[in-house]
Amino acid sequence: METESKRIVVAEDNIAQMTETITDFSFSLLFSTERDFLVRNNNDLVKIDSLKGKKVGLYFSASWRRPCRRFTANLVEVYNEVASKGDFEVVFVSTDKDEESFDGYFSEMPWLAIPFSDSETRNQLDELFKVSGIPYLVIIDENGKVSTDSGVEIIREYGVEGYPFTTERIKELKELKDQEEAAKREQYLKSILVSPSHDFLISPDGRKVYNEVASKGDFEVVFVSADKDEESFNGYFSEMPWLAIPFSDSETRYKLDVMFRVSEIPYLVIIGENRKLNDSGVEIIEEYGIQGYPFTEERVKELEDQEEAAKREQTLRSILVSHSRDFVISPDGNKVAVSELEGKTIGLYFSDSSYKSCVEFTPKLVELYEELKAKGENFEIILIPLDDDEESFEQDFKNMPWFALPIKDKSCEKLDSYFEISVLPTLVIIGPDGKTLTKNGVPAVASYEVLAYPFTPEKFKELLEIEKANEEAQTLESILVLGALNFVIRSDGTEVPVSELVGKNILLYFSAHWSRPCRSFLPKLIKTYHDIKEKDNSFEVIFISGDRDQLSFDEFFSSMPWLALPFSDERKKNLKKILKIEGIHAAIAIGPSGRTVNMKVGRLIAIYGADAYPFTEERLKHLDEELEEMAKQWPKKVSIVD
Repeated sequence: METESKRIVVAEDNIAQMTETITDFSFSLLFSTERDFLVRNNNDLVKIDSLKGKKVGLYFSASWRRPCRRFTANLVEVYNEVASKGDFEVVFVSTDKDEESFDGYFSEMPWLAIPFSDSETRNQLDELFKVSGIPYLVIIDENGKVSTDSGVEIIREYGVEGYPFTTERIKELKELKDQEEAAKREQYLKSILVSPSHDFLISPDGRKVYNEVASKGDFEVVFVSADKDEESFNGYFSEMPWLAIPFSDSETRYKLDVMFRVSEIPYLVIIGENRKLNDSGVEIIEEYGIQGYPFTEERVKELEDQEEAAKREQTLRSILVSHSRDFVISPDGNKVAVSELEGKTIGLYFSDSSYKSCVEFTPKLVELYEELKAKGENFEIILIPLDDDEESFEQDFKNMPWFALPIKDKSCEKLDSYFEISVLPTLVIIGPDGKTLTKNGVPAVASYEVLAYPFTPEKFKELLEIEKANEEAQTLESILVLGALNFVIRSDGTEVPVSELVGKNILLYFSAHWSRPCRSFLPKLIKTYHDIKEKDNSFEVIFISGDRDQLSFDEFFSSMPWLALPFSDERKKNLKKILKIEGIHAAIAIGPSGRTVNMKVGRLIAIYGADAYPFTEERLKHLDEELEEMAKQWPKKVSIVD
């Protein structure tokens, strides 16, 4: 059989290698000071303690990322089958940027979640597990040990067979797989492929790859059809220049499907001259095209090393120009050569017009862009569209003043991978020399606006020094007075001048009626407020609402004994920016000097109540010393006497 001396390609899918990290995990890390529960998408509350003794998957994911949505569907299948055993649960740790996206995504999930409003716990878990990419699934065993942080890879490869996701089970499955691979290598291609004909399924670049490689005389492709009828097979096969298993030979096609454990298509297996298998053919060709030939692990490693070297020698052309395109496009459809942009500071704006946070950030970026252009700065922005809907992209792009890569251009996904984009929107700043200055353009613009330009390390150092000086010079009036807005209000609507609060200990309380953790914390704060007022009448709380309408604000504020900023007050936005408040719930202590004393008062109140007042470092140190003294009085040994 002539094809035996050639490399044979069979359509199949990639399996990632697994890495395991074993460490201890305490379920107390899922608690917050205001919350001892998790939520389901039907609003049921589930006590965190109920997870003890179960296997738990911590699932880090976000709605905007396509791989997350695809994997979530796989995880739902596994969960529905395994959860019935009663000893397995999943906890969703969202990295979405707005609650609307979280709610929509969570509605598809049958498991638990950390409330979106508890950004502090979500961020702590993200830092604890050093999450660098999503989806990410950590499996905790029933004893609180981390079985593996490769849950995504395990489920993609083994599905429900991977349960209970222990190292022993994965080792067992890997041994079985190795045995299967060894058996495959022993089989001659003649026994695998019977009655070849001309056809194959591959990516859009596949034909080009085939035509260029086939001319070498040592490469062949065999199409293993998954079509349901012969008419579809014939129509599809007529477009292809290679071989195929005849459609009528369903036995062989089924045998190959089972042998290679095909779970989704397209799936491409490379069989080398020595019968060594590589089932990453789709990924290799999509990533490298003809350069990936001969599609071996060694060749892929060589290309990866070249990519790393290219990053060190990065230029604007190396990241923006492809073999088929050396231009970007303007909103009116004109092509602009990348060479015309060299020597400028460039912002690569990764965005998806269907994502709420992108829609909200784009106007801020437009404002910055137009201000810099008006000043004559050598700055450009290039939109890297990650939209699925071409019509929506075109509609939105018409209103943008900058350039873009064409939607669906392969460079968009390559750049997404190259810069390891994990959240949208992301603004990557490329310096005039073509090197990356920062991937944190979005928070820089949000915090400093046009002052962040030109986004260099020196500029950020300067801004941090200014910020530190502002913090040291901060007064209550500097953060609470904005033009004629120089007052706060009581629940009956009467105004209280900010000047009357100067010199007092102030607690800025960010909260919202619609947030369950906020409502749960309120009674504790009210009690603490009254207890402190009995000792120090100069203490005051100011409510900064995150409610969505005036009616909700009025209802929530009416239950509070303190002051507030009016619902529609523009100072709320300014305060969140100055104090860098993320999320809905926060309690910030401002001392008599007007400077910030403590950013995490909510946790202190939950633990110590009024005893934590005035929330200073000195007071906290004193509380620690009191606990140490109490501990000294405890008996070192307890004797039990009958």
